[in-house]
Amino acid sequence: MKSEDKKRLLEKIRLFVLDMDGTFYLGERILDGSLEFLEKVGALEKQFLFFTNNSSKSPELYIEKLKRMNCHITREQIMTSGDVTIAYLKQHFPDKKIYLVGTPALVQSFREEGILLVEEEPDIVVVGFDTTLTYHKLERACTFIRNGAMFLATHMDINCPTEDGFIPDCGAMCRLISYSTGKEPRFLGKPEKETLEMILQKSGFGREEVAFVGDRLYTDVATGVKNGAKGILVLSGETKEEDLAESEIRPDGVFMSLQEMARYL
Repeated sequence: MKSEDKKRLLEKIRLFVLDMDGTFYLGERILDGSLEFLEKVGALEKQFLFFTNNSSKSPELYIEKLKRMNCHITREQIMTSGDVTIAYLKQHFPDKKIYLVGTPALVQSFREEGILLVEEEPDIVVVGFDTTLTYHKLERACTFIRNGAMFLATHMDINCPTEDGFIPDCGAMCRLISYSTGKEPRFLGKPEKETLEMILQKSGFGREEVAFVGDRLYTDVATGVKNGAKGILVLSGETKEEDLAESEIRPDGVFMSLQEMARYL
């Protein structure tokens, strides 16, 4: 991609929706140039929104983590797949009983938003990125789904990047449940259209003014290119340059990192 094409692409964007792990930081280490990118965005009177598919933590925990990296944001500047799932349930299934496979932080977020969580006879099973997963939770989820409960999941990511490599994410957990029950989940989060729709509703921007920036083709980039927004790949996390040749998802732009993006803003 030529330098002038990179500049032209970024000039048209008014809202950058930024992935976090593998894009802005890796584990507990902020990636070089991340804060510089945010400064450039602010100086040009553009906006940014952090969006992570990782539903194992609450937005408040992410705000604290970013604060430790000298990045100070408000609650309005961060959204998770858990937020999208809560909004989806409140809009479409406000009175349904939910069995949630998730961390205590996700459980608390659901309860604070008035979602009816139960341990028996749910109408819907929701699976998140549960780092407190137990066999009991898996057995209950599979039994409820076999008995007719709807199967939803906060996001489709197979692996979660860490400083030491990759660990199983929500999509991998759902594969186990699907293999046992023969039922596939309805995924939310990136790259599903509900994510973009929620962002457009909250921001007021048109989809052509929004770019999803991240290190994964099948979630971050796909959210943009499949739903009428832009999808920008950074090569600072999971996806490597050689992966592009085999991918059906074609990003609107490819950058080494947010640091390189900052140079073209």
